[in-house]
Amino acid sequence: MTRATFGLCVAWTIVGIAWALPASAATRHVVVLYDERPDLPGLALIDASLSATLASHPGDSVQIYRESMDLSRVGSADYLPRLRDHLRAKYAHLTIDVVVAVLGPPLDFLLNEGSDVFPETPIVFCGIDRQELGGRPLPSRVTGVLLRREFLPTLDIALKLHPDTRHVVHVAGTSEFDQRLLGQVRQEFEGYDSTLDFTFMTDLPFERLLQTLATLPPQTIVLYSTLFQDGAGQAFVPHAAVERISQAANAPVYGFVDQYLGHGIVGGHLYTLRAHGEHAGNLALRILGGATPSSIAPVELPTLETRFDSRQLQRWGISERSLPPGSIVDFREPSLWSQYKLYVLGAVAVVGVQALTIFGLLLQRSRRRRAEIEMLKQRAELAHLNRVVTSGQLAASIAHELNQPLMAIMTNAGALQKILERREPIPDEAREIVADILKDDQRAAEIIRHMRRFLRKHELVHGEVEINELVAETIHLVGVEAATRNVRVKFEPDSDLPCVAGDRVLLQQVMMNLVLNALEAMTEAPADARWLTIRTGNGDGAVTIHVRDSGTGIPHEKLERLFEPFQTDKKEGLGIGLSITRAIVDAHGGRIWAENNADRGATFHVALRTAGPA
Repeated sequence: MTRATFGLCVAWTIVGIAWALPASAATRHVVVLYDERPDLPGLALIDASLSATLASHPGDSVQIYRESMDLSRVGSADYLPRLRDHLRAKYAHLTIDVVVAVLGPPLDFLLNEGSDVFPETPIVFCGIDRQELGGRPLPSRVTGVLLRREFLPTLDIALKLHPDTRHVVHVAGTSEFDQRLLGQVRQEFEGYDSTLDFTFMTDLPFERLLQTLATLPPQTIVLYSTLFQDGAGQAFVPHAAVERISQAANAPVYGFVDQYLGHGIVGGHLYTLRAHGEHAGNLALRILGGATPSSIAPVELPTLETRFDSRQLQRWGISERSLPPGSIVDFREPSLWSQYKLYVLGAVAVVGVQALTIFGLLLQRSRRRRAEIEMLKQRAELAHLNRVVTSGQLAASIAHELNQPLMAIMTNAGALQKILERREPIPDEAREIVADILKDDQRAAEIIRHMRRFLRKHELVHGEVEINELVAETIHLVGVEAATRNVRVKFEPDSDLPCVAGDRVLLQQVMMNLVLNALEAMTEAPADARWLTIRTGNGDGAVTIHVRDSGTGIPHEKLERLFEPFQTDKKEGLGIGLSITRAIVDAHGGRIWAENNADRGATFHVALRTAGPA
């Protein structure tokens, strides 16, 4: 390649790049004309899908201009010419590449008044059905997406769901658009005129309409198309109007467009506007890409779906099983599983861990219970040992007490022998001597019987124990020991004392330990100041025993550990008496404690559960 040829190629390349750069950076302008405000639900669906489709243009950037005719609120005889002049002045300095007409009124305006505003601009329409076109020929610069509106399928569905229906009330508005749809409704429903009673409510003020719908006769259903304007000329947003209508009506309300679903209608065979915006946007992109509208035939979209509101089905008692095949049910209440699946799994995991923990604790409790049973057995052995030790301490006193009645028996028996050697009749002295012999003999037998029962090893046996009797018997047993120590014993029983549930022998051991400890505590007290007071009482469902001595008291540092094993100041003591005493009281569900008296000595308190009334 020669140098001249190479230079020529470079020059043409630069020219091509320079020619392509402005084109790639060009901005295309699209005007979208709505008959009403684009924030209304149905138009908002079209606007969202249309804008998203235009924004996906692969080359040029697309600038969208939105215009609202707002016909239901500001329409008048001279309004359209004024709107035409406004738009012509507004877009005089711009080159509009495509105009999109949403619904029928904007298309009529563009074909009639808009020829002076956008004279050669291609037009794409959407949201218009064939009936609106009326068979009129479209200019070559016009193409679009046709909407298929069908009202009869919704009535058929409602009649199948409510087979006893006799009355059909159709609610619509008085605007031009409302009345045009109502005309199509009447035409499609003509086949039912002979079997159903139709009422078309279109000219009532809105509040009067609500009152009428609240008092409909039985076997009635309500159909709703659109209500942009009521009988009094007041403007409404259709989806907001249907929400109040469904709340007031005492019959189910069915509709024809999906934007009403979720605002009170049960459902129906609904057409959707969302797909129309997407298809209209694609048609606009084809025109921006160089295609002519005349080469694109209008297309009719089958955008109808059978949809229902689950909440309204429940409100009117309609089973989902009775819906037509292929029906879509929206607004179902989510199940607990779908809503709280993670929480449920977490709760199951926590419960599982807790169950394992509880099982482990129960196993540990079982082991501890077996250990407690073993400890109770050992305490029973210690209690028996304590009773043996106590019996050794009382051995001298018991021998002395048994010796006196035995000597009396021997003396009286010798005297009786001498008297019986005399002649009869038997003198009265002999009878008295015989009576003394029997009395002393019974006393000796009683002492021996109590000591044998006290020293017998046995399991815990619950019964009803008379505490006053048990205390008196204990005082009798230690009477000689108390007299030997010069201790005066005073018993203050509560005369209205209920019985205690417990083991008599073990409870007597408690009393014996407390009394002997009290006698031991008064060893160093003056002989004339040794006194022991035992008092019983009743209160709060428990029988109380109070053993008060006049000894030296309990040192403060030992008071808290008084009932622990092997805590003793006695040279020959084992230090297990009070520990066993507390164990016996605990086994009976009672409580024992000690405190120093204000003057001198100490008092031991025992509280035992009652077994019933006195």
